Amino acid sequence: MSATVPQQLSGAAPLPARAALSTAGASSPTAGDGGRRRRTAVVVGGGIAGLASAALLAGDGYDVELLEQREALGGRAGTWERDGFRFDTGPSWYLMPEVFDHFFALLGTSAAEQLDLTLLDPGYRVFFEDHAQPVDVRADLEANVATFEVLEPGAGERLRRYLDSAREAYDLATQRFLYTSFESLTTLARPDVLRRSRRLVELLLRPLGAHVARHFADPRLRQILGYPAVFLGSSPDRAPSMYHLMSHLDLADGVLYPQGGLTRLVEAVARLAEREGATLRTGATVTALTTADLPGRRRGRAARVRRTGSHRARVTGVRWRDASGAEHVSAADVVVGAADLHHLETELLPPRLRTYPQRYWDRRDPGPGAVLVYLGVRGELPQLEHHSLFFTADWDRNFADIFGRERRVPDPASAYVCTPSRTDPTVAPPGHENVFVLVPVPADPGLGRGGVDGTGDPAVERAADAAIDQVAAWAGIPDLRERIVVRRTVGPGDFAADLNAWSGGALGPAHTLRQSAFLRGRNASRRVAGLYYAGSSTIPGVGLPMCLISAEILLKRLRGDRNTEPTAVAR
Repeated sequence: MSATVPQQLSGAAPLPARAALSTAGASSPTAGDGGRRRRTAVVVGGGIAGLASAALLAGDGYDVELLEQREALGGRAGTWERDGFRFDTGPSWYLMPEVFDHFFALLGTSAAEQLDLTLLDPGYRVFFEDHAQPVDVRADLEANVATFEVLEPGAGERLRRYLDSAREAYDLATQRFLYTSFESLTTLARPDVLRRSRRLVELLLRPLGAHVARHFADPRLRQILGYPAVFLGSSPDRAPSMYHLMSHLDLADGVLYPQGGLTRLVEAVARLAEREGATLRTGATVTALTTADLPGRRRGRAARVRRTGSHRARVTGVRWRDASGAEHVSAADVVVGAADLHHLETELLPPRLRTYPQRYWDRRDPGPGAVLVYLGVRGELPQLEHHSLFFTADWDRNFADIFGRERRVPDPASAYVCTPSRTDPTVAPPGHENVFVLVPVPADPGLGRGGVDGTGDPAVERAADAAIDQVAAWAGIPDLRERIVVRRTVGPGDFAADLNAWSGGALGPAHTLRQSAFLRGRNASRRVAGLYYAGSSTIPGVGLPMCLISAEILLKRLRGDRNTEPTAVAR
């Protein structure tokens, strides 16, 4: 049988009564005194986007049922425990705090009430292959200006100007590009957008790496400012320079961490969804989306339908199987696909009802895969900060190995290391460190799956071994390997098998020019009325903040709200 998630989750903060969302321009899913039934919604997928969608829809009056195929909620943002260690299995950066604040405000609470947030200082440490001294990125802008000035005379003031530009781009994106479903591009024809149109075109057409190189010469500074492309599932030479806005987040605003890990965010959103009345089921595998043909959409009219792209059917619900193998049908007026979009379209719909058939994906970029390594280490590791980045000298080759025509696991590989036990004593036993290593690799399930204690497939374990040795050498921890007491690896094959991730991708489709903003794809089916999408596969993109925004865009679309700004919160 499927499991219904209990109302009271561990570590639960008190939930205040919800303040109503602003309903300007909204059409209610309920009939109130008219006696008609409440509209129903099924959410497919219990990652952060699915949970956020369930919470917002339930709060807006829908009867919501969420179905998650795994036994735990969270999707990529999962957790794994062993021998006193607790690992976040996916996202580990808390950036764009105002997005989290706004989402919680929509549900009558706040990030401060739901999470115990700590400002990290340094925000992160960067190790370079050809430099013995690492560079710390601090929580203070003036400290970062001073660091840039030391590494390259004149770079301090240039950093100020660069971050001013990043802030302007970020503010414009928040007001015009992130919180819209692009149903009508005329909504973007605002004076503030038109005024900056020439600048926007430059930022969209020039790659991030080239943009950074126009301002800074030192390779270390270029890498620090170019690396945000990886957060977007891309590389500095493929991501538009519009995304230089990301540098405002870490170099000016700082990096936060929720005590207990990102799993506390998942728990908080799940609690809120249940408080609003949503039913959350785990161990529930959706096997098909059910539909009913619309009148006049068969046979002879099919050609005209293909030309116009109009709906051919209406969603009626989903078929799903519980953990015991029993089959179920859940009827719904609205279905929200918050799982991998490739899986939803190519596996759960018949060919004639696919907005995004396989030929669409054949022309798209899945972004990077990843080898993840979870390590429990005996003793302290003062050489590492909470977040540490390891950058190879041959930056271009590293990305070519991941995204180029002849793809392979980079050697050496740039890597990311998270050591949350430097900040949070609850994630490791006393006298030990919790270490999470992420090695970007090609998105290829053929690289294999991971395992516990070195039992994963050879390519995955080789990449993990190389990363461990690299961290040991570059950070000056010669006995790191001997101090490992817990080890688990995850490979692209795990992302494909466990999360139905397209091509085994670790993040979601890359943020290239062709896969950004209105070019990324719709959050509603062109073929099936009532079928909508949320999550990293659709707009606005990858990452926890974007997944929260995708849930809000869904709500706005259902309400008929085409405003490009974040939803107003009723006071």
